[in-house]
Amino acid sequence: MDDTGKIPVSILFNTMCRSLLIQASWNFQRLQNVGFLFAMAPALRWLYQEEDLERAFARHLEKFNTHPYMAGPILGVSLELEEKRRAGIEDLVDVESFKEMTMAPYGAMGDTFFWGAMRPLAAVVSLFFALHGSLLAPVIFVLIFNIPHLWCRLHWFWKGYRQGLTMVQTIQGWAIPDLAIRLKEITVILLGVISAYLVYLLAQEEGIPPVYGLLVAPLACGGAFMIRRGYSPLSLLMGAALMAFLYVGL
Repeated sequence: MDDTGKIPVSILFNTMCRSLLIQASWNFQRLQNVGFLFAMAPALRWLYQEEDLERAFARHLEKFNTHPYMAGPILGVSLELEEKRRAGIEDLVDVESFKEMTMAPYGAMGDTFFWGAMRPLAAVVSLFFALHGSLLAPVIFVLIFNIPHLWCRLHWFWKGYRQGLTMVQTIQGWAIPDLAIRLKEITVILLGVISAYLVYLLAQEEGIPPVYGLLVAPLACGGAFMIRRGYSPLSLLMGAALMAFLYVGL
């Protein structure tokens, strides 16, 4: 440990890289605790020795579980708190309390944003390319999904280390649940565009004038109005399917 008490950049970089493997060792009793300690280990070895190091390892072997893409800021802030503990500086909360308070909310936000919003959006956008037989479809999916998630994991790790506990306010400022809702709305709109395009292609194959597709618009608006009035979407879909079946049969 040097005179400044700050963890060297090389060790921080090592920790950041290790954070990508936080789920490489997962157990049912304490979930991601081994992966979290694996990421923290280089910095803890630099900060502590002998019995202090053993106690530090024990602290981070407690139960830990969050969304893996949201573990970066928790790791960064935890390193900053460990630095302060080593220097004898007291903060508002200790590292154990901070991890316990943030892992569940960050896990929920990560599930909602990355699994519930980003992944479907990436799949729908890549579907546009797949419909045209483009081999770029899987590449587009990988880029759209991985660029944001890697940015969040790596950038927020460094920012969490620099900002400390104020990183919580930074995450709040992103309004991730609201952003997830917006991305889901965009995904639904894109799915509607794809559906309309496929119907257009089918109408061309069957020799049906595409202008007839405009007749569906009033039905869609009527269905949306009924859903807002409390009618069951499943019942409306089943009714629409029955009407389509009778129409085809006639």
